[in-house]
Amino acid sequence: MSDHVETRQRLAIAPAEAARALGLGRTKLYELIATNEIASFKIGSRRLIRVSDIEAWLERMTTGA
Repeated sequence: MSDHVETRQRLAIAPAEAARALGLGRTKLYELIATNEIASFKIGSRRLIRVSDIEAWLERMTTGA
């Protein structure tokens, strides 16, 4: 059995992984976090982004909302 877990199965991912999934650079992703366009949270020193928040941002971008 593989240790690899698909991004879609996970509830939250690291910013670098989110940037790769979106086809963005890390700097741009952190800009989106800083402007609260994409929500994130910290557990200890680790920052995470809920996959549902990424999907909601994508929906807003594609519908023009």
